[in-house]
Amino acid sequence: MGAKLQNGERLRPVDLARGHGLSTQAVRNYEEAGILPAAGRTPHGYRTYTSLHAGALRAFLALVPGHGHRTAASIMRAVNEGATEEAFRLIDESHAQLLDDRRTLRAVENALRDLGPATASGPDAGGERGTAPRPGAGTGPTSASPAGGTFIGPLAVKLGIRPATLRKWERAGLVCPRRDPLTGYRVYDEADVRDARLAHQLRRGGYLLEQIAPLIAQVRAAGGLEPLEAALRDWHGRLAARGRAMLTGAAELEAYLRERE
Repeated sequence: MGAKLQNGERLRPVDLARGHGLSTQAVRNYEEAGILPAAGRTPHGYRTYTSLHAGALRAFLALVPGHGHRTAASIMRAVNEGATEEAFRLIDESHAQLLDDRRTLRAVENALRDLGPATASGPDAGGERGTAPRPGAGTGPTSASPAGGTFIGPLAVKLGIRPATLRKWERAGLVCPRRDPLTGYRVYDEADVRDARLAHQLRRGGYLLEQIAPLIAQVRAAGGLEPLEAALRDWHGRLAARGRAMLTGAAELEAYLRERE
């Protein structure tokens, strides 16, 4: 395909598709989505592509691993519309998110170092776990805290999430708050707060609830945080791979921008 492009020959959709292991429909979809510039047309209405389209496709496919499909598509649309400042802003946002994720990972590691052995964690701890809530009991008070614990509202505020998220985590087994025997409100003790904090940080790291649940279960059973070490190593690896992918995407996008000029 490189020789054809150097000789100025036109490419059919199938030529462009085969060069990247795609279907011709995928190439047409990318064009319709603005990821590729508009194709030329033969007198009979067939699409024809050039080296510019090949460069756009290379740039897009290189951007996806580092920025994700949606952001990569938005970057390419902005470039093709001549809005390079918008494209650069989107790239900056992705880099800022990666930096934030690195800070989150560092915070998780710091938090793990500060956390002690699990205590009162699990379905057998605290006699009121599993007590049915009274009618209307849900988020509980938002200010006062019970002795030895906290209610769902203050904990949600502390984590920067919604109470509904904590209830979802409870259904997934990530946290096991007891119920106040008088009010039926959820009460999160120190171990529950720890589990909620770990769940929050791991969700920020891209882990699914079904991946987090066994980790937290192992932490409770083992009385320590060693099971998270492998997850943290994997997290480090994924962030490094994402950063490397951003470099590759930047190089291909720069080449495409030069060709457009």
